[in-house]
Amino acid sequence: MNTFLAIVLVVLMILVVVSLVRGIVAFLKSTKVDLESGEQVDATEMQLAQNRAMFARVKYQALAIAVVAIILAIAN
Repeated sequence: MNTFLAIVLVVLMILVVVSLVRGIVAFLKSTKVDLESGEQVDATEMQLAQNRAMFARVKYQALAIAVVAIILAIAN
C-alpha cells in the first residue's frame, strides 16, 4: 500500500511541476502581449490559460497533501 501511495505522490508532484511551468509560460506570454498591445480591458486567452494552469497546480498540491496525510495515518 505504501509503495502505491508513494508512486501516486510522485506522479502528483510531477503534475504540480508541469502545471507550474505551464502557468509561468502563459504568464510570460500574457505579459509580453500586454506590453506590446498597451492597455488590456478583458482577460486574454493567455491569462485564462494561466488561471487554468495555476488552478490545476493547486488541485494537484491538495491531492499530494492528502496522500501524505494518508501515508502518515497508515504509518501510525
